[in-house]
Amino acid sequence: MTNADTLSADLSYAKVLWDAADKLRGQIDSAEYKHVVLGLLFLKYISDSFEARHEKLKGELEAEGITGEQLQSLLDYRDEYTAEHVFWVPPEARWSHLQSQAARTDIATLIDDAIYAVERDNPAKLRGKLSRDYARKGIEPQKMKELIDLISGAGFKHDQSRARDMLGRVYEYFLGKFAQAEGKRGGEFFTPRSIVRLLVEMLEPYEGRVYDPCCGSAGMFVQSENFVKAHGGLKTNISIFGQESNPTTWRLAHMNLAIRGIEANLGPQPADSFLRDLHPDLKADYILANPPFNDSDWSGDLLQEDVRWRYGTPPNSNANYAWIQHFIHHLAPPNGRGGGVAGFVMANGSLSSNTGREGEIRQHIVEADLVDAIVALPAQLFLTTAIPACLWFLTRDKTGGNLKYGGRDREGETLFVDARELGTMLNRTQRELTAGGEDDPGHDSDIGRIVYAYRQWRGEPAPDWWDQAKHGEWLYHDTPGFCKAETVEGIKDRGFVLNPGRYVGAEERRGDEEPFSVKFPHILGELEDSFSEGERLAEEVRRQLSGLQYYE
Repeated sequence: MTNADTLSADLSYAKVLWDAADKLRGQIDSAEYKHVVLGLLFLKYISDSFEARHEKLKGELEAEGITGEQLQSLLDYRDEYTAEHVFWVPPEARWSHLQSQAARTDIATLIDDAIYAVERDNPAKLRGKLSRDYARKGIEPQKMKELIDLISGAGFKHDQSRARDMLGRVYEYFLGKFAQAEGKRGGEFFTPRSIVRLLVEMLEPYEGRVYDPCCGSAGMFVQSENFVKAHGGLKTNISIFGQESNPTTWRLAHMNLAIRGIEANLGPQPADSFLRDLHPDLKADYILANPPFNDSDWSGDLLQEDVRWRYGTPPNSNANYAWIQHFIHHLAPPNGRGGGVAGFVMANGSLSSNTGREGEIRQHIVEADLVDAIVALPAQLFLTTAIPACLWFLTRDKTGGNLKYGGRDREGETLFVDARELGTMLNRTQRELTAGGEDDPGHDSDIGRIVYAYRQWRGEPAPDWWDQAKHGEWLYHDTPGFCKAETVEGIKDRGFVLNPGRYVGAEERRGDEEPFSVKFPHILGELEDSFSEGERLAEEVRRQLSGLQYYE
């Protein structure tokens, strides 16, 4: 079976499992049910992994002629499991025990006790990091039994690598479906896979420190590890640092990483990155993040003199430029081998807003030549909003020294990409950027078009598989309506507005045959750009008039 066949089979299985689990939800809110289902999947996986290791070890020992008490003693020796990155699962937490007790009226309490036992026996990695409140949720015992019986059919006793891949895909599928069911709240813990994939492919985190100060369920870290693995590297080549303020999401992130065997430092407890930075001295090689959009309740009034505001104090009414400067603060400086790079999601308003001090901060960041690229995204990619967002890419070093395979000196330049026309509708309300295989985004895919324009512009050498006769010459070219390289002076001439549409040129007029439901988000995005430009021009007129003695 090929990797593609395996992926397809796993996703098909995940869909079947989801459909069945969702039918059992009843009146339970998705936000509550999410932790019930994902917690049980986690218990099933670690129990299956433990049993698989137990059976293999037993076979090896019996082949050596070991029997009786000596055999049992060695089978109960924890290091035989932890050395193989398998969690020790005590008898009361093993799935066979829970399944045998599933008809009891206090089954929810037994599950809480099982989770406590797992944390107790794996304190270094799991203590305080799992949700343990099944009894409090008040789920009917019969519903809980049906859910246990359903998950009992999920087999994770393959070889460990295959089992992890399978559960990883099931877990990610469930995260996405729960986020979709929760709508706006779901976006707080889940960033769509295509956006994470695009960020990771653009930054290419081969080795070094990877940081996400608002990590949600840890999707950025999972995709970073997948990137390293797909390109022949070792996951031990990257060190992961993160932070999350929501306690239940912080636990979700730990489970998401634990099932994949990914080591990460998410801090000893959940905490707000602005008020309590758990990694104050970290200088990261890669920053990937999707912070909350336009957060007006970020405690800015308590942080007026913060050291992170090197380019200006952010307005109390909006955290966008607080996040941007937090990222800059944690970027590794140039060190002869390159400097830190960051890729993150932002609301479109960050590109042109002059509210409070935002325009001045943006100007200072541009003048410092930190902005490497800006990508305008299509509408309806996110679960939180139908309004288009954008991606920022910042770098401490534009000489090419921070690229694995080298690149050109692009100091004083910024690449603008207008990707608003890309994407495929998955349903009436959600769009997705298409991608190629696990090891390559695909030249003709949506993600591939953006990624390869960026890599060509940076002057990276062509990949080994690039066929010039098939794909064209590996050289960057400005493409009207899609991408344009601009100088800092050119950005200054446009009032330091960073909307890609201002640089790449007007997009082609759409035909009237396009459905209004598809056309409307594009129109809304263009209208927002026009409003932003109008605000900028009005501000400039006020500034000019303020010098006249008759203007008050």
